[in-house]
Amino acid sequence: MGEAQKGLLSVIEKLKGSAEQEVRIVLLGLDNAGKTTLLKSLASEDVNTITPTQGFNIKSVASHGMKLNVWDIGGQRKIRPFWKKYLDNTDLLIYVIDSADKKRFEETGLELSELIDEENLKGVPVLIFANKQDLATASPASEIAEGLNLHTYRDREVADSGLLSCVWGGSSGWHELDLQQHSE
Repeated sequence: MGEAQKGLLSVIEKLKGSAEQEVRIVLLGLDNAGKTTLLKSLASEDVNTITPTQGFNIKSVASHGMKLNVWDIGGQRKIRPFWKKYLDNTDLLIYVIDSADKKRFEETGLELSELIDEENLKGVPVLIFANKQDLATASPASEIAEGLNLHTYRDREVADSGLLSCVWGGSSGWHELDLQQHSE
């Protein structure tokens, strides 16, 4: 298991408060944010040929006594209205953003805000996964937090858990996983 998977598992344990036997995780975010790449990486699958998700992907990953049932839901505009149908019994929401796509911060912030208001997500920890940090145009965590208005969420662990940022190195895998809290 790579460092990214170990790091993400430790974050999941921290957010959940224990290493439960089975955890239902939903990956959401705009199209092209990197949700499927994250899912395939967690499942130790090849990430060199990723196509846009039309609908959803589901993978079960067993590690460290946990079974992660991960749902990767497509992020295209026409699919987003259906996101809420996949939120029942969610233990953790991982919201993936493209750190280099500043033009879409407002759009992704609005989508995140709508999700946070969903009744099915009340009390569910939210992890913001700032993807594509290896790109020269990637925004720093403080700018992402500002763009997503994370400071406005006080009823959620999203305010405490901050951002999880990663650096992707193509076929060679994860090069860095920054698990430090990026809240201000």
